[in-house]
Amino acid sequence: METVKILEQPAEVTWNYDEDADVLYLALGQPRPALGIDIGDGVVLRYDEAARELVGLTLLGLRARLMRELAAPP
Repeated sequence: METVKILEQPAEVTWNYDEDADVLYLALGQPRPALGIDIGDGVVLRYDEAARELVGLTLLGLRARLMRELAAPP
């Protein structure tokens, strides 16, 4: 099986938060087209098949998760 590049240090990390949808988009390097792989619990990995590398991730329901965790008893 060929190696998949996962966490090589990118030149930059860009992000965008969609407040209405409560979704955080993170791109490792410049955003580019990629395959979305849903790994569950509201996390979608962005994978460039041609380069065989992880190029970003999407976190669904970020604010809702934070509020739920802050309200949870210790």
